[in-house]
Amino acid sequence: MKIKKQKLILTVGLTLIFLTAGLFIGQKNFVLAQPSTPVSPKKTLAKPEISPANPIAFDFSQETVGAMPVSFAPAVGNWIIGIDKANKVLVVDGSRWRQGQPSAGLADKARALYGERYAEFLDNVKAYAYYPFAVAQSVENFTNGKITVRFKAIAGRIDQGAGILFDLKANGDYYAIRANPLENNLVLWRFKQGRRSSVSWVRNVPTASRKWHDLEVIIDKNLIKGYVNGRQYLTHKLPEPVSGKVGLWTKADSVIYFDDYRVINK
Repeated sequence: MKIKKQKLILTVGLTLIFLTAGLFIGQKNFVLAQPSTPVSPKKTLAKPEISPANPIAFDFSQETVGAMPVSFAPAVGNWIIGIDKANKVLVVDGSRWRQGQPSAGLADKARALYGERYAEFLDNVKAYAYYPFAVAQSVENFTNGKITVRFKAIAGRIDQGAGILFDLKANGDYYAIRANPLENNLVLWRFKQGRRSSVSWVRNVPTASRKWHDLEVIIDKNLIKGYVNGRQYLTHKLPEPVSGKVGLWTKADSVIYFDDYRVINK
């Protein structure tokens, strides 16, 4: 009799174990079968397409006064957002300029601009430390079209150069077209492998200090045309078509206000 009771208890116990296990497995399978919450794909901000109908414009109105610019990446020199009669402007403050000193955080900016080739860019930039420049953040590659900017030279004993930089390569080579109130001329410069050379030089281009002026460069592959205050002064053909980043340029102790920087692709 005891043996039968033991067998009965054992049978009931095993049955409960199997039922419990089956229920657990069923629950587990049910949970796994639940549809997962859909994951939204990561959004990537597309680079703005430059065209005559959609130029890229920088008026600095959304920038913070006293801070470094967000829309431009300073490579050499002290670039900050300033005020000119209640209007926000980009200022290169050459009064704080020291030869051979790149801008703060240059390595990180160079890495963001050129990725793995940033070290090559850094080497050349240090060779050009006499010439402050800043790179437009939202222009990946400019080849044909027009770049314009307004500038006002405020001070500078060595220089008061205000220029547009273009054809900036990953190794740091570039061109710059600049006006200069101290010299009243318009010059197209070439910066290559750590050396500067003049490409085209036009005299008698009046740009008085402490007044606003318009500087413009029109690029058609390798044909360069330079304008000041709406008048064409310079024409030159480069050995190769233009293709690179763009920005702003100046020299040494120049204190320059920049505003209304525009890039229009042809």
